[in-house]
Amino acid sequence: MIPVDRRTFLSVLVAGALIRRPAAEAQPTGKVWRIGVLEPSLPAANGHLVAAFRQALRELGWEEGRNIVVETRFADGKLERLPALAKELAQLRVDVFVAAGTPAIRAAREAAPTTPIIMSAVGDPVAEGLVASLGKPGGTITGVTVQSPELSAKRVQLLQEAVPRVSRLAIIWDPGIVHEVHGFKEAEAAARSLGIVLLSFEVKRADQLEAAFAGMARDGASGVFVFPNSITSTFGRRIADLALKHRLPSVAGVRELADAGVLLAYGPVRAENYRRAATFVHQVLNGARPGDLPIQQPTKFELVVNVKTAKALGLTLPQSLLARADQVVE
Repeated sequence: MIPVDRRTFLSVLVAGALIRRPAAEAQPTGKVWRIGVLEPSLPAANGHLVAAFRQALRELGWEEGRNIVVETRFADGKLERLPALAKELAQLRVDVFVAAGTPAIRAAREAAPTTPIIMSAVGDPVAEGLVASLGKPGGTITGVTVQSPELSAKRVQLLQEAVPRVSRLAIIWDPGIVHEVHGFKEAEAAARSLGIVLLSFEVKRADQLEAAFAGMARDGASGVFVFPNSITSTFGRRIADLALKHRLPSVAGVRELADAGVLLAYGPVRAENYRRAATFVHQVLNGARPGDLPIQQPTKFELVVNVKTAKALGLTLPQSLLARADQVVE
């Protein structure tokens, strides 16, 4: 679906080579390294991603109980818990953090300023002030970003292709997240070019979701765009149920929301990003400085279509869209 240029091909090749390195290449010092995984989400929402990370570590020769210990903490969608969880991991003297999302990354940095931090998912780490640049992050932070140009525009276009009658598109987002501000402007421009009016609904906490959907009904929304962030990724089932309750075709940025019942999802393959995060951990534990390791952007994307939801909404989706789907949820 996404054209692959030479740079992308080489980055995938390098990441794949790291994953396939034999067990003997894990650092043979006899030390048991501690890895602290900090997740803003629920185990039910992101547990499979942490499992992909652990599997990649095993493929790189790191064996839990022999040369590594992986300490995982989930905030269960309550972002205010992240600082305390990060401090808990810091008190365990973890050698490296693996953190998803800007709030978790900042919490880890605050708890342990000198400990390396690998980002397993982040929007725009430069705009958020986490790193100096993608090519030369500097400091203690590196990893994988989920941001890619024109993703927001692509999601608007996909929903309009699936449901041409969408004329007033509600968007769930958090303006406190820098890359979402950029994404909102991108979505707004795409909507305008298609003759769609964009309706803004700010959601910073899960308990704001019901009010947001009630507002959509009041304002005559005919579709909803869900920005991917820690809250929406955690409460995907609730979002899908509310969208169906209000008869709103929906598009999101992570496949897990389509699995939960959102009509469409298009975005990076998150499990692949977590596997790539493992290669960063591997390099850091073998002596690399995180600030010298270029941040990687997503290279694999997927389109997931939930035809069960389409039927529940009385929609007939174009065959051209279904043919391009990487997965169809029946």
